[in-house]
Amino acid sequence: MIPHEEKQTVKWYLLISYILIIGWDVFYYYFNPKYIEKHEVIGLPDLWKLNYIVLLLILFIAYYFNKVKKQNWIKYVFIISYLSVSCLVDIVTFHGDNDGYTSGNVVEIFLILSLPIFLNTKYFWLVTLGVTLKYIATGILLKTSLVVVPIVLIAILSGLSFFLLVRFQGYVRALSSSYDDQLEGIVKGVIATLELKDPYTRGHSERVAKYALMFANEVGKFSKEEQKSFYYACLLHDIGKVNIPDQILMKPGKLTNEEFEIIKSHPVVGAEAVKNVEGIKNSIYVIRSHHERWDGKGYPDQLKGEEIPLLARVSAIADAFDAMTSSRSYRDALPYEEAYNRIIQGQGSQFDPMLVEKFKKIFPAWIKFHQNYPWSEKWELLREVEE
Repeated sequence: MIPHEEKQTVKWYLLISYILIIGWDVFYYYFNPKYIEKHEVIGLPDLWKLNYIVLLLILFIAYYFNKVKKQNWIKYVFIISYLSVSCLVDIVTFHGDNDGYTSGNVVEIFLILSLPIFLNTKYFWLVTLGVTLKYIATGILLKTSLVVVPIVLIAILSGLSFFLLVRFQGYVRALSSSYDDQLEGIVKGVIATLELKDPYTRGHSERVAKYALMFANEVGKFSKEEQKSFYYACLLHDIGKVNIPDQILMKPGKLTNEEFEIIKSHPVVGAEAVKNVEGIKNSIYVIRSHHERWDGKGYPDQLKGEEIPLLARVSAIADAFDAMTSSRSYRDALPYEEAYNRIIQGQGSQFDPMLVEKFKKIFPAWIKFHQNYPWSEKWELLREVEE
């Protein structure tokens, strides 16, 4: 699930869960106290107030995860906390005297039936097995058979929920595949247009995208969706060059200062051109910042150090390596070893020192890829982010 949708889904999931939890307790302990067999005093049992302390803490944790863009973790913290506390409270409250024990509530029904909205099989099994184990543990420790009915109900509802989950996942995969095919067509068309101005660009863009994706996998911090968006952005990192006059772009000799200033405009032009394209806009910074330098002497924004987004720093090394190891109108390709040494020399000045260390590890794989280039005529863009 994409971050924006995950954020909205988790927000509504928590809101409804909290309303049901509070509403159920108010109804059960205040409006209909006749259902309470164990407690003579009307009102929420003191021990159950622990649940509300935990629910309050979850809100602070959710705020933190949302701030650091880890919305996916919020639902795991919520369900584990809720089930753990509710199980503990039931066991402590009714241990040694289970006459007043009742099992099951509307909250758990909602938790089971809402599982398909996350399109997450792992979370589905966590919730269904978690709720089931809660009742098994409660039944064993309280020595009561009352847990059999909710366990059977959970199994029935889980089956229905799993069927809906599988159907929803199928629909989403079909829509995603259709969208990716359309985006792939757009990327191909745009690069083909750029190739008319600069014949070397298509091969360069493909190679940089491949190098950068391999590098991102070596860093190991990015989801499949982030990798896919990054891959497309790398393919389009030089798209702003469509705005560069041919006589400058294809000039065989050294550029004048004025001509170089025009060349330096292409990251901004490129980022502006595709800023609203879904599937790419989350990685626009790669297009804008792939010529920034670690020492702040790059362009267009003179960003320095970690001010430069991490994936833009990754693409900068990939871009420089391919630029050096491919032929240009004004020079032949440099040997691999020379390109390698120049990147090492740029550690801490042009390139991120940490990433240069990673580059040393990925370098043999880059050489192998370069030796096997060119690719087949059919672009396998999506396969690259699924391997």
